[in-house]
Amino acid sequence: MTSELVQNVVLVHGGFVDGSGWREVYRLLTDDGFRVSVVQHPTRSLAGDAAATERVLDALDGPAILVGHAYGGAVITEAGNHDRVAGLVYIAAFVPDKGESVGTLIADPEPGAPVPSILPPVDGFLFLDRDRFLDRDRFLDRDRFHASFAADLPVAEAEFMADAQVPWGLDALGGAIGEPAWRHKPSWYLVATDDRMIPPPVQRAMARRAGSTVTGTDAGHAVYVSRPDAVADLVRQAAADAVDAV
Repeated sequence: MTSELVQNVVLVHGGFVDGSGWREVYRLLTDDGFRVSVVQHPTRSLAGDAAATERVLDALDGPAILVGHAYGGAVITEAGNHDRVAGLVYIAAFVPDKGESVGTLIADPEPGAPVPSILPPVDGFLFLDRDRFLDRDRFLDRDRFHASFAADLPVAEAEFMADAQVPWGLDALGGAIGEPAWRHKPSWYLVATDDRMIPPPVQRAMARRAGSTVTGTDAGHAVYVSRPDAVADLVRQAAADAVDAV
């Protein structure tokens, strides 16, 4: 165990969004004295997103806790083999094993599980809750985005997130993991118990497979926005308990 907290934290966002959603988590952790970096990866491919994360890690002066939300869990699973990563924190995230991708993990949902309204790809990219085409204009069903991605956020905030969606690349969805970092490094997992994107039982099963230390909070998929306190608490725990493998 480390004799003191790991001081660096790197935050990795998921699909359909960018890093700005980490703002309050960033504030809470920087107020505590952590040095926090937010990766603005383009979500075009898993390989590219892992490389963007590794560039941030390269610039650090010591060990780091690597945090991923949703698809960001796949990114940190791939990039977490970097020698500066002391521990992995999964926030309502995918935790693929070797050869798996987010695409394979969502390919066969349990009967009755919520199925997000991810529309067929357009030019190699996916959108959430983009429900119809009319006169060549694309419309977002913002109510459905609110219900699935951001159910516990105010309507206005969810509508903004829906209208500010980042296209999610098929190469990100289908990117397969090489060597999963959680097999070699300690991990923690925050289950969002009201998640309608990744069912909570699936979250718990992935966390159990990875041997993660698990906690939960009453929140929807956008838990990093709606419950930044719970996210920051788990990062603090990881920073205090992580093995310093650097």
